[in-house]
Amino acid sequence: MLENQKPVLWDELSWEEIAAIRDSGMDMVILPVGATEQHGLHLPTGVDTISAVAIASGVSAKTGIPMLPPIAYGCSLGHSKKWPGTLPLRPQTLATIISELAEWVSSAGYKRFLILNGHVTNFAPLRCALENIRNDIPDMKIALRSIWELTEDVEAFYTADAGDNWHANNAETSLMMHLRPDLVNMAKAQDEPNRSADCFFSYTVDKESHCGGVGEGSKGTEEQGQFVLESCVISLASLLEKALVEEAPLS
Repeated sequence: MLENQKPVLWDELSWEEIAAIRDSGMDMVILPVGATEQHGLHLPTGVDTISAVAIASGVSAKTGIPMLPPIAYGCSLGHSKKWPGTLPLRPQTLATIISELAEWVSSAGYKRFLILNGHVTNFAPLRCALENIRNDIPDMKIALRSIWELTEDVEAFYTADAGDNWHANNAETSLMMHLRPDLVNMAKAQDEPNRSADCFFSYTVDKESHCGGVGEGSKGTEEQGQFVLESCVISLASLLEKALVEEAPLS
């Protein structure tokens, strides 16, 4: 089980407390980046944000690394306007937001910045943000990780029922059943295959799915969700213990 410690939340601290944490030697922050987008018939639009925040909060509680306020809007253009609820940003907009936040984080004296991604198609713009930050703020150490890649077992679970095109599937449903069961309506879960598995071109979700999901959401369980959360938190916290003291190879 996870340790019952309180996460360090940037938006609950005064500027004096933020400075004191920095002066104590803690120079890293975690930024959870999610999305607001349709997640089939049985899950809420905030799945990706809720998931990223839960893992970032758990890691903050174990390590003392401050968690920045999450970004709840991501690059979700592929979900189309067929179903209401999706509120996407353009890739360049998301990349710019991250880059501008990094400038202010750096000015506060925090020089290690982890972007924790909770939505698949955020990766490309977030990687662009990483490239810009690495160039524009040379003394900042910047990293990007997605929640489903934090352990081999978790990645295998996420991709088991829909390959790399999963959405509102077993893994996402299970994690939400553990985190926010009040927001899950399993009676409406509709399993759909990965219809684009053998396609050459990339298609929006409305051309792949009848109800907006891809995978076997009906198989979700709270126990599997607990496994995802605990595995991700433990793995990432362990990685960050080393990252807190890491220096460049040729420093």
